[in-house]
This record gives sequence, structure tokens and C-alpha cells, in this order.
Amino acid sequence: MVNKKENVWDFPRPAICEPFNGSLKVVVSGRVIAKTDRGFRSLETSHPPSYYIPPDDIEMADLLYNQRVTLCEWKGKASYFNFKLGDRSIADIAWTYTDPTPTFRKIKNYLSFYASKVDACYVNGEKVMAQEGDFYGGWITKHLVGPFKGGQGTAGW
Repeated sequence: MVNKKENVWDFPRPAICEPFNGSLKVVVSGRVIAKTDRGFRSLETSHPPSYYIPPDDIEMADLLYNQRVTLCEWKGKASYFNFKLGDRSIADIAWTYTDPTPTFRKIKNYLSFYASKVDACYVNGEKVMAQEGDFYGGWITKHLVGPFKGGQGTAGW
């Protein structure tokens, strides 16, 4: 478990992926759609961690692949999911790497969720804040020190 303060400016570049020793949870429409203690986190200079959850620990029935594809210089090509449950629909709620770069092989087919698009995300029981902007999907806990890339005016960092 990460309990000490971490400064995102001390995170490495290029990005790395490491096992996360703790619990992760994602809530949408009052339902826990993802919960694990087998996650990974990706760390990169100036960014809050992105957390990756194994598909076996996710309610995949409510997630549908969509056509969106992006490219991460460190992880490879990302594919995206929409969420659909009853009348509720959320575009691009999560992403995955089906063929990640060798450094990120351990998160192949794991999903990461945008905290800004769900009702709540939790790290070790703490509700996180979403990283600003809609490009990155970092989760901010009280143990992180910024400033964080993603908000207006930070693109050139």
C-alpha cells in the first residue's frame, strides 16, 4: 500500500508499470462495476497514476468496445469501451491495451477507467479526484503531490 507522500515529478520518464499492492474500486449508477486487489499502476513524470484492473474483476457485460483508438508512446495502441446500463450510457469510460509494448505486457487486456466519467473510484477505500482534462486518466489521492499535467495550460509541460 502506498501511504507516504509521492511527488508526481519524481515519477519516471519513460513511464513504467508496477503491481499495485492495495484495493481498487469503480462505482457507476450505485453499482460496483470493478473491484480488485490484483491491479497495476502506470507511473509517468507529472501524471497521477493510472490504475489497471484485470477483466476478471470487472462487470464486463455493461461495457462495449467502441471505435475509438489512440496511441500512447509508452504503452502502444489503446482501445476504448462505452458503458451501457438501462438508460445510462457513458462514452469512452475505460480503455485497454490488447497488444501493449513489451514493458507493459503485464497489463494486456486490463482496463483503466476515467475517474471523471464514473460516479466514484477508490484506492484503498479513499475516493479519488480525477486528473483534469480529458486526455489522461490519472487518479489523484491525498498521498500525491503535484502540480499535475492535464489541466488547461499544461500541454507543453
